[in-house]
Amino acid sequence: MTKPMPSNVIQHVPRSGIRRVFDEAAKYPDCIRLEVGEPSFSTPAHIKEAAVKALAENFTKYTANAGIPELRSAIVDKLRVRNGISVDSNDVVVTSGGVAACFTALAAMVNPGDEVLLADPSWPNYVQMTVLLGVKAVHYRLRLENNLIPTVEDIERCITPKTKVLIMNSPGNPTGAITPLPRLREILELAHRHNLWVISDEVYDEIWFDTPPHSLQPLDTQERVVSVFSFSKTYAMTGWRVGYLTGASEIVSHVLRAQEPTTSCVNSPAQRGAVAALLGDQQCVAEMRSAYASRAKLVTKILDDHGVPYARPTGAFYTMVDISGSRMSDIDFVSRMITERRVAVVPGSAFGPASGNVVRVSLASSESDLQNGVERLASAISDWSN
Repeated sequence: MTKPMPSNVIQHVPRSGIRRVFDEAAKYPDCIRLEVGEPSFSTPAHIKEAAVKALAENFTKYTANAGIPELRSAIVDKLRVRNGISVDSNDVVVTSGGVAACFTALAAMVNPGDEVLLADPSWPNYVQMTVLLGVKAVHYRLRLENNLIPTVEDIERCITPKTKVLIMNSPGNPTGAITPLPRLREILELAHRHNLWVISDEVYDEIWFDTPPHSLQPLDTQERVVSVFSFSKTYAMTGWRVGYLTGASEIVSHVLRAQEPTTSCVNSPAQRGAVAALLGDQQCVAEMRSAYASRAKLVTKILDDHGVPYARPTGAFYTMVDISGSRMSDIDFVSRMITERRVAVVPGSAFGPASGNVVRVSLASSESDLQNGVERLASAISDWSN
């Protein structure tokens, strides 16, 4: 008797191109790793101490599915002060990182056969989510000449009667772009006009270089926006897996129903750590932000000196570099960078089908790695152009 076949749905979930590069680069111990968005900083001490104290106090049991009250209360204060979002703690859900927040929000909004609008380029996990949920991902272009900031025209031409959700991400991964306030207003008007839900992925909201980003939700008068945040990047807590979302009561109640069968609750000591992160001294955030800004200046200077086009980063910790000058596909370019130049970056096509002329460089790495790695990348573009 033959065994039953694995899920057809799971078999069609594409693997992240970032992880493919990660695995290939791991074969070369001397490879400079500029492919993963992993902060080079350690989680601040006061956050770790709060989690250790929670363990010592046996705070290791189940919590409410939506999160512990003190964390949700601290999130409400943070949202009001730093994002201009005024909500009740009942409209906050603590999630297993930003990825779970995005997935459960999407699950609460779509039906099989619906269409979801994603930027090209955008975080590849969004596409994976759409496959799992049986909906179609439709990509709208982000253009290098616009510094990878979305336009209403590029979004609107992708809308059909089946479009249900628009996903926005500012500050952006992989773009490093912050969408300015006037453009956010225009895009929200578009969502209203076409009766769309909007997921506003703001997990990099505290990482900006010149002007802080604006949240989309305070502009929303029709309760269409669900805002997603995370502790991972802001506090160098990627492995703690704590994120959160907020939105109108109607959609939040559905998010909780989506989260219940997948996550009983977020790790309880990690939630105590997250409370300490929000209530503690925020100097650690300012110091990390300053370091990322310094790294962005370093990288852009190297690229400018070599005459290599790129999208100027204004937030998050990435930049997209134009490799058209190499006259190679992004896949071949990345492969040769690893095997010949010992530098790992991510091909643009990992983030969208129309982004094969760029690669992503993560600014989360150390300055020395960025100095050496980006110099090698710029030289490779020139060397391989003939």
